Amino acid sequence: MNARSTASKPVLVRLTEADLPCVAALEEASGWPMGGSEAQLAATLADPAMAVYGLMVGDGQAGGDELAAYAAVARLPFEAELQAILVDEARRGQGLARKLLAVVADQARDWGSERLLLEVRAGNAPAIALYRAAGFTDDGVRRGYYPPCPAPQPASLPGQETTPPRQAGAAGAAREDARLMSLTLCAG
Repeated sequence: MNARSTASKPVLVRLTEADLPCVAALEEASGWPMGGSEAQLAATLADPAMAVYGLMVGDGQAGGDELAAYAAVARLPFEAELQAILVDEARRGQGLARKLLAVVADQARDWGSERLLLEVRAGNAPAIALYRAAGFTDDGVRRGYYPPCPAPQPASLPGQETTPPRQAGAAGAAREDARLMSLTLCAG
């Protein structure tokens, strides 16, 4: 990683394929793989219809920076979609997700998108609160959309401290609803 940050304040950067190890490490440390396999992450970082932003923290020395959070947004024909947002567990509650969400919304506006779309696990109360505070509204629900959360998970991961997941499937496996939300960016 290049010397892109200071020890005291996270620095916003546009992530590239060269940042794949940092993104993969953040996802692995979280225990919550958001972007899929390394090949899928590499494709996301290389895709010109995607914008991936990260917040770097560190000592400012070459090789000493660490990815504290990242967000990925996809450009669609008339809209944009938040594909992923992840903050290092130790850095949650510091406003990093809010900062990245604002950057993603600005990117969508720059693309001329009419709305910014997202889906979130229905039990992820902290994320839903973040999105509502940013002006997102509910558009609908996909029943039983998400597979059961990977186990074991630390209690502090999103969705674990709220309502239990909805039951779905022939075997009765716990599946969770997806909440669909959107933010209007311009009058269309």
